[in-house]
Amino acid sequence: MSNTIVELRSVNKTYSTAAGDFPALRNINLTVSTGEFLGVVGKSGAGKSTLLNMINGVDDLSSGEVVVRSGGKQVSVHELDEDTLSLWRGQTMGVVYQSFQLLPMLSLVENITLPMDLAGSFKPRESRDRAMELLKLVELEEHASKLPAFISGGQQQRVAIARALANDPDILVADEPTGSLDSITADHIFDVFEHLVNDRGKTIIMVTHDMGLSSRFSRCLTITDGELMDDNAVMEAVLDKTIRRRRK
Repeated sequence: MSNTIVELRSVNKTYSTAAGDFPALRNINLTVSTGEFLGVVGKSGAGKSTLLNMINGVDDLSSGEVVVRSGGKQVSVHELDEDTLSLWRGQTMGVVYQSFQLLPMLSLVENITLPMDLAGSFKPRESRDRAMELLKLVELEEHASKLPAFISGGQQQRVAIARALANDPDILVADEPTGSLDSITADHIFDVFEHLVNDRGKTIIMVTHDMGLSSRFSRCLTITDGELMDDNAVMEAVLDKTIRRRRK
């Protein structure tokens, strides 16, 4: 598909534990279109974070393939060596975490310029100017010189989003980015995401345990015990289970 930016083909991930093998992902097939705001909803331990780690190459897969098409190039993510993968990820994919992961000893603007400096994407003066533009995007430019400890959790998350955009990636992956925020602040984060999709053409893949957020995505899937289902399949499964229970 020419509009497909991320594709997972028969992806499986199994962890070896003292109690035996644990299948975290089971035969995942998924295509994500350019400019899509995709939500993946599931309970704790369902495989949400593992799914994102397969997409961004942070973790190795057990079998299958992850293909990303960006910047006119098609990359089989898990065939890249470690150094090439790190550089590719920094240029192609921004990551937003629930815990923000801002460096506490750096100011907000320095947290955002850091990934640009590491990737060599901009000259020092250009990287600072871009960082200030990104802080303005998330409405925090007046706090640029502050340390993360001196702003709220919601503001830290907006800085984390700005940092994820530092190298102008086509794709953002977000792991429970509103999980530790109150509902009003979470709404503000969603507003930023929707702006990035609708006005900036970004593709966002977000995982969450909050079923109530499903209506905010352009498409929402559910992951259960490592298996991915669309909402219709989930509703059919629930209905079938209800019917069988009533027949007993």
